[in-house]
Amino acid sequence: MKAIVPRRRQLGGVFGTLVLLAAIAAAGYYGYKYFTQAEQAPSCKMQLNRCIAGCRKTSTEAPQAQACQEDCQQKAASCKD
Repeated sequence: MKAIVPRRRQLGGVFGTLVLLAAIAAAGYYGYKYFTQAEQAPSCKMQLNRCIAGCRKTSTEAPQAQACQEDCQQKAASCKD
């Protein structure tokens, strides 16, 4: 006579599969965002913010920082979205 041996569940099971699918979905989402946003040119406001942030990082003297920010404002005025 055959002995009845209970089957053990495979490690991970449904929960492991769901975690794997969630990780794949997240990687796909961020990959999609990376490639679709790389093709778009930055907006004028974004360019102005980057320029002003660069002025803050590179200029230690107030007159230099002000001149840099005024240059950024002029560039932003000529920018067309």
